[in-house]
Amino acid sequence: MNFLVDAHLPRRLAQWLHLRGHHVIHTRDLPQGNRTGDSTINARSVLEQRIVITKDVDFVDSFLLKKQPYKLLLVSTGNISNDDLIALFTRYIADLEQALATNEYIEISRTALIIHM
Repeated sequence: MNFLVDAHLPRRLAQWLHLRGHHVIHTRDLPQGNRTGDSTINARSVLEQRIVITKDVDFVDSFLLKKQPYKLLLVSTGNISNDDLIALFTRYIADLEQALATNEYIEISRTALIIHM
């Protein structure tokens, strides 16, 4: 899968996903870095069929109104340590991969994986 990890999430998550065999970029890797605007992220997501992983709920509005980004994984954990975030992804990664293969908008919280229809 192709992912684009947004600025509010650590580069470590991108590296972890890469080690699992995914093609991942972090906003820090883009020309404007973490200052890259949502519209640029959305455009790149659609062009490259990248799933945007973000904590930014503005992407939910954009997805619902414009179907951008290509696919969305919303992290709704509130403040969470990097270790706990990686542990959460480790626990749910198989389910996430399966859900993202057939769904466009998924949410991960500290206790659940939610598939939005």
